[in-house]
Amino acid sequence: MFNLQSIVRNNIQALLPYSSARDEFKGTSGVFLDANENPFGTLNRYPDPYQTDLKSKIASLKNVRSEQIFIGNGSDEVIDLAFRIFCQPREDKALTFSPTYGMYDVSAAINEVSLTKIPLTDSFQIDSDAVLPLLKDSFLKIIFICSPNNPTGNTLSKNAIETILKNFNGIVIIDEAYIDFSPSESWLRKLNDYPNLMVCQTFSKAWGLAAARVGMAFASEEIIRLLNKVKPPYNVSELNQKAALEAVSNTAQFQKNLEQIKTQKEALQTALQELKLVVKVYPSEANFLLVEVINATKIYSDLVTQKIITRNRNSLVANCIRISVGTPSENKKLLTALKNIES
Repeated sequence: MFNLQSIVRNNIQALLPYSSARDEFKGTSGVFLDANENPFGTLNRYPDPYQTDLKSKIASLKNVRSEQIFIGNGSDEVIDLAFRIFCQPREDKALTFSPTYGMYDVSAAINEVSLTKIPLTDSFQIDSDAVLPLLKDSFLKIIFICSPNNPTGNTLSKNAIETILKNFNGIVIIDEAYIDFSPSESWLRKLNDYPNLMVCQTFSKAWGLAAARVGMAFASEEIIRLLNKVKPPYNVSELNQKAALEAVSNTAQFQKNLEQIKTQKEALQTALQELKLVVKVYPSEANFLLVEVINATKIYSDLVTQKIITRNRNSLVANCIRISVGTPSENKKLLTALKNIES
């Protein structure tokens, strides 16, 4: 039986969170002489520390309650806070499946938490037989699952993930940074079924707000309260909150851009498969393609000399580069460059 308090670090349970000036007054108008702000200017006031308006919009869009939403300075803040809340440094452990997003490794190292990495199968799926024995380890507190996965682009098996959720007494974080590009259903619909589930999403990908650094976590109200307890008081700026609010208020433009990216991905995949230097293009439910080529490091370097930057993933998946889907013009330049390398 999952018991949230049993996996929260003792110092976090005892923590008295910082009380910001805006915690003490909920109104939007008044004479504000409480926060030592400059009384002049247009960005002189601290932002809403709990992003109330943005959460209200997201709650309606995602069909969840505002109390189930945490807004972070990118999803990376959510990942870091999870380590701080649930993992005792130099004692507790986390687990993920490789190859995957590199920040799980970096955040684990920063927080001095041992990260176990279980290789995905040849089809880039979770090996349930390999992971099940590890779920009974009392020091294992967090499991990270990136789906659609980066850099492979595929979603991970629903059955394998549910097996983990049902058999693990720690926190399962499903990172859905690329879910908007996927036909698969989000795990948000399972939030109320699994009290140990956290789902991360972001405004950086499909919403086109990578520069704004706005990430989302969805979980039980109890987990969200812990995230709010530990976060810095004003972790998301007013400018970034407004940018996200404008984006979710214009879903028509969001859908238009999303469909164009999907169309361009299909065209790019077809064109890449016709090139002699391409061995394989992996199926993708994200806005990128993992491409096996004859010599990843050389082709990556040759593209750089033509001022086309891809991601060399040879260290994670042999002879593979990861290509983000660009505009029609950018994709054409990429294909022309690859043809020049080929000739």
